[in-house]
Amino acid sequence: MDSQKEALQRIITTLANKNEELHNFIETLSHLLAGVQVNSGQVVSDLEEEFDTLFSILEEAKESMTNTIKQEQARKSHELQNQLTQSTNALESAEELLEFANHALDIKDEEEFAKAAKQIKDRVTMAPAFRLTMKPKATDNMTHLMVDFSQERQLLQGLRFLPVPRAPEIEVQDCMVVDNAVTIVWRMPVEDSKIDHYILEYRKTNHEGLPRVKDERCWELVDNVKNTEYMLTGLKFDSKFMNFRVRACNKAAAGDYSDPVTLETRAFNFGFDSSSSHLNLKVEECSVEWDPQGGKGLDSKVKGKENKGSAHLTNLKNMTSGTPSPKRGSNTRSPAPRGGRDRFTGESYTVLGDTSIDSRQHYWEVKALKDCKSYSVGVAYKNLGKFDQLGKTNTTWCIHVNNWLQNSFAAKHNNKAKSLDMPVPERIGVYCDLDGGQLSFYNAESKQLLHVFKTKFTQPVVPAFMVWCGGLSLSTGLQVPSAVRSFQKAENGLAGSNSSLNSMAQ
Repeated sequence: MDSQKEALQRIITTLANKNEELHNFIETLSHLLAGVQVNSGQVVSDLEEEFDTLFSILEEAKESMTNTIKQEQARKSHELQNQLTQSTNALESAEELLEFANHALDIKDEEEFAKAAKQIKDRVTMAPAFRLTMKPKATDNMTHLMVDFSQERQLLQGLRFLPVPRAPEIEVQDCMVVDNAVTIVWRMPVEDSKIDHYILEYRKTNHEGLPRVKDERCWELVDNVKNTEYMLTGLKFDSKFMNFRVRACNKAAAGDYSDPVTLETRAFNFGFDSSSSHLNLKVEECSVEWDPQGGKGLDSKVKGKENKGSAHLTNLKNMTSGTPSPKRGSNTRSPAPRGGRDRFTGESYTVLGDTSIDSRQHYWEVKALKDCKSYSVGVAYKNLGKFDQLGKTNTTWCIHVNNWLQNSFAAKHNNKAKSLDMPVPERIGVYCDLDGGQLSFYNAESKQLLHVFKTKFTQPVVPAFMVWCGGLSLSTGLQVPSAVRSFQKAENGLAGSNSSLNSMAQ
């Protein structure tokens, strides 16, 4: 009976998975069908626009060339008309002189004849007919403005749709996900010299396998990629996976998308748990600030989860209004208005992370805000005691920075401190390998090792923080940096001064 139930359960699971797969495929087909309608209308519109542009160019060329012919016609007509007018005037003058000369032949008086002959000679010398160039300044030939559009006509008759680039192929084996950066590598199935650039699209998702049409996030685009690989840097890995696809473009058209690939981008994501914080800490998701006025009035801490506890404010008037020293305890203060959440006193201005670590390797970074006087960064078991301070119990591990009165930088565990003889980095990286029993702290910029605890964790831990007079900002969604992974492999047996505080967890 049990075996039959198990077999049936397996069949049900298989059918459910197949149903979900078919549902996603149907959504994809429906999306493609709608896309065909939209894209067909778009390419028709684009085609009409291209032809309108071509017609416009031809009309402009026709008008320009017609104007050139008309200008040439006007120039030649003007020059020939001037010559015609001058020649006509010269002819009239010559005919008049000829007639006068013929009449002069009939003069009998020698004196009058001599006078007429001299006058005729002088007029002939000045006659326009003898000073005109008897050659036309222009011809009637207009063939130099003829056109031959045979090649252009052949080109127009040969208009075809531009070959669309083929879909690239993403080389999954060459893609890399390292240091919160993703390198995508692809190739063309056949060489295409007309490709101008590529378009890379990506989106975050929590679904493994092929991308879903209806996903919670939109595709983001990187345009004008000139090479067949691209590196996306500075990513926050706040999803389990990322989808990628690429298309090739020439001067006029974009090709089909490549088959999409899904790469794992899992990282440790958490925020500050406001319900675990000291009353005098102002907690946001990724930042925490010490607030000496916290809890002095009902309105100062009424937000989010903090409303869920008891709201009584017994004896809060007894709290000091100035900036207390972290050494000055507040043991005389009655329980805070958080239903027993005011767990800390004195130096214990502590807040925990909202996500526990129960396996694998994780990494996060912390940066102190300006003028922070005292803070600690580390891990603790979830059952942190009501008055426990980080590093002073056998269930907490941390490094502590003190910039108040006397500077100090130390690793703390089980109420023992080891001074760290190095500058305090601007940003601290925390590496926790629960399975391997190791907690390491790094300079987040240079990846220099600051300190390492080797221990055997007997239960899950949570990130833990203390801050006094200042604040901390948190960076999560980070992979374990490759430099840290390499260091862990090379120094797996690390011992000596850096591990002098190591102890077995109780």
